[in-house]
Amino acid sequence: MIPGEIYPRIEPVEINVGRESQQIVIVNNGDRPIQIGSHIHLPDTNPALEFKREEAEGYRLDIEAGKSIRFEPGVSKIVDIVEFGGDKTVPGLQP
Repeated sequence: MIPGEIYPRIEPVEINVGRESQQIVIVNNGDRPIQIGSHIHLPDTNPALEFKREEAEGYRLDIEAGKSIRFEPGVSKIVDIVEFGGDKTVPGLQP
């Protein structure tokens, strides 16, 4: 092996297998674009985003770590969400 060399996996890696998931519609009612990162608790996001926050309690976006989804003003998107894993605690999570 050469230092810094990587061996990429050929087959795709499935993420969040076995976790409860669902789809919700999110609308940006603000006047500026808003991005949601991969690990933010959805009910704690910007209040200009309209969606059923009670249905998203304990959920985050079902996307790869470090990624985000951008919501343009006045635009709605259907997104996949997934429950938090592990002991379902996140440091700094709003009560």
